[in-house]
Amino acid sequence: MNREELKNIIPHRDAMLLIDEAYAIDGVARGERRILGSEWFLQGHFPGNPVVPGVILCEMLAQSACVLLPLEQIQGAIPYFAGLNNVRFKNGVKPGDVFKTECRIVKQKSPFIFAKGSGYVEGKLCVTAEFSFALIRE
Repeated sequence: MNREELKNIIPHRDAMLLIDEAYAIDGVARGERRILGSEWFLQGHFPGNPVVPGVILCEMLAQSACVLLPLEQIQGAIPYFAGLNNVRFKNGVKPGDVFKTECRIVKQKSPFIFAKGSGYVEGKLCVTAEFSFALIRE
Protein backbone atom coordinates (compact mmCIF):
# COMPACT_ATOMS: atom_id res chain seq x y z
CA MET A 1 0.00 0.00 0.00
CA ASN A 2 1.20 3.47 -0.81
CA ARG A 3 0.44 6.60 1.26
CA GLU A 4 -2.96 7.15 -0.37
CA GLU A 5 -4.00 3.54 0.18
CA LEU A 6 -2.81 3.68 3.80
CA LYS A 7 -5.17 6.62 4.38
CA ASN A 8 -8.04 4.17 3.79
CA ILE A 9 -7.09 2.14 6.86
CA ILE A 10 -5.46 4.53 9.33
CA PRO A 11 -6.58 8.06 10.21
CA HIS A 12 -3.11 9.65 10.13
CA ARG A 13 -2.65 12.47 7.64
CA ASP A 14 0.03 14.76 6.27
CA ALA A 15 2.88 15.20 8.75
CA MET A 16 1.75 12.34 11.01
CA LEU A 17 1.46 9.69 8.30
CA LEU A 18 5.03 8.56 8.84
CA ILE A 19 5.38 5.66 6.42
CA ASP A 20 5.59 5.86 2.65
CA GLU A 21 4.38 2.32 2.03
CA ALA A 22 3.50 -0.87 3.85
CA TYR A 23 2.34 -4.34 2.93
CA ALA A 24 1.61 -7.66 4.62
CA ILE A 25 2.86 -11.06 3.50
CA ASP A 26 2.36 -14.27 5.49
CA GLY A 27 1.56 -12.43 8.73
CA VAL A 28 4.50 -10.04 8.53
CA ALA A 29 4.07 -6.32 7.90
CA ARG A 30 6.85 -4.55 6.10
CA GLY A 31 6.95 -0.79 5.77
CA GLU A 32 9.29 1.84 4.48
CA ARG A 33 10.05 5.52 5.00
CA ARG A 34 12.67 7.50 3.10
CA ILE A 35 14.12 10.13 5.45
CA LEU A 36 14.56 13.30 3.41
CA GLY A 37 15.97 15.64 6.05
CA SER A 38 13.19 18.24 5.82
CA GLU A 39 10.81 16.42 8.20
CA TRP A 40 9.36 18.42 11.12
CA PHE A 41 10.69 15.91 13.66
CA LEU A 42 14.29 16.56 12.61
CA GLN A 43 14.09 20.30 13.27
CA GLY A 44 16.26 20.78 16.36
CA HIS A 45 16.91 17.04 16.89
CA PHE A 46 19.88 17.63 16.82
CA PRO A 47 21.39 20.82 15.32
CA GLY A 48 24.16 19.84 12.93
CA ASN A 49 23.48 16.13 13.50
CA PRO A 50 19.84 15.33 12.61
CA VAL A 51 18.64 11.99 14.00
CA VAL A 52 15.09 10.64 13.84
CA PRO A 53 13.69 10.63 17.41
CA GLY A 54 13.14 7.18 18.89
CA VAL A 55 9.47 7.83 19.58
CA ILE A 56 8.98 8.57 15.86
CA LEU A 57 10.64 5.26 14.96
CA CYS A 58 8.17 3.51 17.32
CA GLU A 59 5.26 5.30 15.66
CA MET A 60 6.51 4.14 12.25
CA LEU A 61 6.55 0.56 13.51
CA ALA A 62 2.99 0.82 14.79
CA GLN A 63 1.67 2.44 11.62
CA SER A 64 3.18 -0.27 9.45
CA ALA A 65 1.69 -3.01 11.68
CA CYS A 66 -1.83 -1.76 10.90
CA VAL A 67 -1.73 -3.41 7.46
CA LEU A 68 -1.94 -6.78 9.24
CA LEU A 69 -5.46 -6.11 10.46
CA PRO A 70 -8.56 -6.96 8.44
CA LEU A 71 -10.05 -3.86 6.84
CA GLU A 72 -13.36 -4.26 8.67
CA GLN A 73 -11.52 -4.37 12.00
CA ILE A 74 -9.53 -1.17 11.56
CA GLN A 75 -11.67 0.93 9.22
CA GLY A 76 -13.55 3.56 11.18
CA ALA A 77 -11.46 2.98 14.31
CA ILE A 78 -8.65 5.08 15.73
CA PRO A 79 -5.54 3.12 16.77
CA TYR A 80 -4.37 4.63 20.07
CA PHE A 81 -1.00 3.60 21.47
CA ALA A 82 -1.59 1.64 24.70
CA GLY A 83 1.97 0.69 25.57
CA LEU A 84 5.60 0.33 24.58
CA ASN A 85 7.79 -2.32 26.16
CA ASN A 86 11.34 -3.55 25.79
CA VAL A 87 12.25 -0.76 23.38
CA ARG A 88 15.89 -0.80 22.33
CA PHE A 89 17.67 1.65 20.06
CA LYS A 90 20.75 0.26 18.36
CA ASN A 91 21.66 2.69 15.57
CA GLY A 92 20.53 6.14 14.52
CA VAL A 93 18.36 6.91 11.52
CA LYS A 94 19.45 9.99 9.57
CA PRO A 95 18.59 11.99 6.46
CA GLY A 96 19.19 9.95 3.32
CA ASP A 97 18.36 6.67 5.07
CA VAL A 98 15.56 4.35 4.03
CA PHE A 99 14.04 3.06 7.27
CA LYS A 100 12.42 -0.37 6.83
CA THR A 101 10.07 -1.94 9.34
CA GLU A 102 9.14 -5.53 10.04
CA CYS A 103 6.26 -6.24 12.45
CA ARG A 104 4.12 -9.14 13.64
CA ILE A 105 0.96 -9.23 15.68
CA VAL A 106 1.50 -11.57 18.63
CA LYS A 107 -1.89 -11.34 20.33
CA GLN A 108 -5.31 -9.75 20.04
CA LYS A 109 -7.82 -9.20 22.81
CA SER A 110 -10.41 -6.71 21.65
CA PRO A 111 -9.94 -3.81 21.52
CA PHE A 112 -6.20 -4.35 22.08
CA ILE A 113 -3.59 -5.45 19.55
CA PHE A 114 -0.16 -6.59 20.77
CA ALA A 115 2.76 -6.58 18.35
CA LYS A 116 6.53 -6.82 18.01
CA GLY A 117 8.57 -4.87 15.54
CA SER A 118 12.04 -4.08 14.32
CA GLY A 119 13.41 -1.29 12.15
CA TYR A 120 16.44 -1.39 9.89
CA VAL A 121 18.57 0.77 7.63
CA GLU A 122 20.49 -1.16 4.98
CA GLY A 123 19.96 -4.37 6.97
CA LYS A 124 21.41 -2.84 10.13
CA LEU A 125 19.15 -3.07 13.19
CA CYS A 126 18.11 0.37 14.49
CA VAL A 127 15.19 -0.34 16.88
CA THR A 128 13.23 -3.20 18.39
CA ALA A 129 10.03 -2.85 20.38
CA GLU A 130 7.00 -4.59 21.74
CA PHE A 131 3.95 -2.38 21.53
CA SER A 132 0.21 -2.41 21.91
CA PHE A 133 -2.59 -0.24 20.68
CA ALA A 134 -6.32 -0.09 21.17
CA LEU A 135 -8.75 0.23 18.27
CA ILE A 136 -11.35 2.71 19.51
CA ARG A 137 -14.48 3.68 17.63
CA GLU A 138 -15.63 7.17 18.50
